[in-house]
Amino acid sequence: MTDENLWLRMIDEKPGHSQWYVQRFRDMAARGDDLDGEARLIDAMVPRGRRILDAGCGPGRVGARLAAAGHDVTGVDLDPELIAAAKADHPGATWLVGDLAELKLEPPGFDVIVCAGNVMTFLAPSTRLEVIRRFAAHLADGGRAVLGFGAGRGYEFHDFFEDVATAGLRPDVLLSTWDLRPFHPGADFLVAVLGQDQEPYA
Repeated sequence: MTDENLWLRMIDEKPGHSQWYVQRFRDMAARGDDLDGEARLIDAMVPRGRRILDAGCGPGRVGARLAAAGHDVTGVDLDPELIAAAKADHPGATWLVGDLAELKLEPPGFDVIVCAGNVMTFLAPSTRLEVIRRFAAHLADGGRAVLGFGAGRGYEFHDFFEDVATAGLRPDVLLSTWDLRPFHPGADFLVAVLGQDQEPYA
């Protein structure tokens, strides 16, 4: 298995891919497509005005909806073009270029960290555990991380659960979709709501 960030490899192999990705979601929004499923779940987990990290935020689709709902949102993504689009289209949040494996944001911690869009499967395999550890380190007391990604994308669910345990988190709720359908053996998608199990990684 290659040990490189697959998004960086993709944009290296396909110049213009980032702009295509941005335009895809702009077109979907213009058509009135429902792009808020992940944000609805996260919004339901916390009262208004909570601190939320959109990890691997892309052009800001999830974080923007949460900011519009009244939350204090920070989005981080490795791709400067996606962050530029997020800033242009969604000025209501803080958008930062950064590597999730090197995430180091100032306290206080976040009430929720959301990582949607198969971001976990684009990470270099050697950084997956470190990214989950960084998520654990950035949670406020009682905070939760919500990670969603599909099966058959190079990160087996059982390996993910091992990494979660090693990082000091625990699965609180397991779903197979963002609209609250329970996870089951053979599910082709996982949405894991993770709580704190022990002292955060530092």
